[in-house]
Amino acid sequence: MPVRTKPFSRRALMQGAALTPLLAGLAAPSARAQDQTGQTPPVIFIHGNGDHAALWITTLWRFESNGYPSERLFAFNFTDPLARAKDDEPQPGRSSTADQLRELSAWIDSVIARTGETRVALVASSRGGYAARNYAAAGDNAKNLSHVILCGVPNHGVFDWEANPGSEFNGRGPFLKRLNAGDTEIVPGPAFLTLRSDGNDKFAQSDGRALGRPGVPTGVTPEGPALKGAVNLALGQLDHRETAFHPRAFREIYKFITGAEPDRVAVSTEPEVILDGLVTGNPGNVPTNRPVADAAVEVYRVSTDTGGRIGDVLHRRITGEDGRWGPVAAEEDWGLEFVISAPGYAATHIYRSPFPRSTALLHLRPGRALDKTDAGFGAVIQMTRPRGYFCLPRDTVLLDHQEPRDVTPGVAVDATATLRLPVSDIGRAVVAEFNEERIVARAWPMSENRIVICELTY
Repeated sequence: MPVRTKPFSRRALMQGAALTPLLAGLAAPSARAQDQTGQTPPVIFIHGNGDHAALWITTLWRFESNGYPSERLFAFNFTDPLARAKDDEPQPGRSSTADQLRELSAWIDSVIARTGETRVALVASSRGGYAARNYAAAGDNAKNLSHVILCGVPNHGVFDWEANPGSEFNGRGPFLKRLNAGDTEIVPGPAFLTLRSDGNDKFAQSDGRALGRPGVPTGVTPEGPALKGAVNLALGQLDHRETAFHPRAFREIYKFITGAEPDRVAVSTEPEVILDGLVTGNPGNVPTNRPVADAAVEVYRVSTDTGGRIGDVLHRRITGEDGRWGPVAAEEDWGLEFVISAPGYAATHIYRSPFPRSTALLHLRPGRALDKTDAGFGAVIQMTRPRGYFCLPRDTVLLDHQEPRDVTPGVAVDATATLRLPVSDIGRAVVAEFNEERIVARAWPMSENRIVICELTY
């Protein structure tokens, strides 16, 4: 069971959420972590393609639960996280490898200045590892790095073929050919670790099925994320995202940075939690981390058994230019509903299971626009897993007590399942279950341009 930490005052947590919006944790470090402070570096967590910093919340909680000082843990958003089709051709709402290098360089400089340290550790998921490697290989940047940990990073490409020569994901393209040139594929100085799946990574497959080209060899194998010169570990049947966010991945990340086993892998709880974050956009189904202004955000406590609201609204705010929607105080056993109403988007009801700890990285994106596939239905409910995929038959995946038909069995490729209900079912409870995590939502009417999302934390 999770271990309950010493309570903190609600006022102190509110101040912490407001003053340190980019730090994930607010708990005091343990004696063990204080003893290590001079030996363990600040850690910068780098998200992947189309993602945002919030994906690192559970990893940050686990670091904090082991006493790693929260003021030495940083996760940030790339402005436009989605890669261009051709790296050297501008594309609205998307970024190049040069864009990501520029933003990561600025972050590393700011963390070094803020902490007074001379070196930082980088922990990167998927495409974020390209930025980490690009930074390490540029000039004398390696002197600023103690560790580089690459989780599910397609280091030799998602594909290696003649098509799409300008894509940064092409193993024979100029970007990866430069990074992988030479007898070693790492740079001297930092300690390098790669974590990969043993065959269950959708972006390290020999067949192009997940890329829309079934039967076409990709030229890539499950060993593609490994690098010559690095410590390379396979983590069994974890999927692409789980190589960064699964408890097993946390253990290896923590050990590599600290040189010691974590005291615990489970997240320790706080009796009071403070939540905050940004509202970011998804215009034209191109996710960005640009703040959304004038978004109305309401937060409700809900029953974890029925999804029904308990009491009045906990929090209501209209976002400003910075997109910040909080902070709001809750308790570690409360189910929560977040309602986002933003110009140009469907009104989005996001249901979440209880939060065990505080975070200022609870970023919210409005749901997709409703389309013709939804016509004639009463309600649309999605179950989404940002920190992993649904893998059948490995996982228990149930939406409204049934295995979703739109989850592909075999290699884990789907992170979202969609349920469409008739008009007669509007207002009833809908249960989303993934292994031991359970979220109960309510079916809100599509006729009012509303969509429901059950967002899993684990």
